[in-house]
Amino acid sequence: MSAVIRKIVVSVEKIFRENGKAVDPPVRRAAAVAIVENPLAGRYVEDLEPLMAIGEELGGLLAAEAVAALGGDHGVIESFGKAAIVGADGELEHAAAILHPRIGKPLRAAIGGGPALIPSAKKMGGLGATIDVPLGHKDAAYVRTHFDAMCVSVSDAPRRDEILVAIVLTDGGRPLPRVGGLTKNEIKGEDGLR
Repeated sequence: MSAVIRKIVVSVEKIFRENGKAVDPPVRRAAAVAIVENPLAGRYVEDLEPLMAIGEELGGLLAAEAVAALGGDHGVIESFGKAAIVGADGELEHAAAILHPRIGKPLRAAIGGGPALIPSAKKMGGLGATIDVPLGHKDAAYVRTHFDAMCVSVSDAPRRDEILVAIVLTDGGRPLPRVGGLTKNEIKGEDGLR
């Protein structure tokens, strides 16, 4: 089954200043969001395969949209995250089916790798609901400078029988990080953690 997409929304944030101090270079975050029909809305279904297939399809599609929004060079991507909001006729497990089993492989292919766990969030919500898409470094989950989030919302979604699915990519960590911990220059790249 392929995703029935009502629309895709792409937004980019460029952070130039933080608390009066310049951020140089500016940090960019891109969110690519698909509003898709929930084929299982309104009924309990044991086999969630249709949603897993949708997740696989959206992983590559949304990652490519976000890479394009950041200039088209996947080599600049430093962190990633994913999230979903399920409309009222669905259930939380529908978001899990889209986000967890198969979305990661095509997402990673679109950005040229990234062995770290992809942070995620999911919730139920109605029109205009917001969700904070958690972010982490794509190569090492313990890189503290990249623990962040981007708030995503679409004013007319999700409808009762829809799911909002978001992928966020960035070209840097938090602006002006200074709380210590592992930095991107210290990544060993052995296990997706450090």
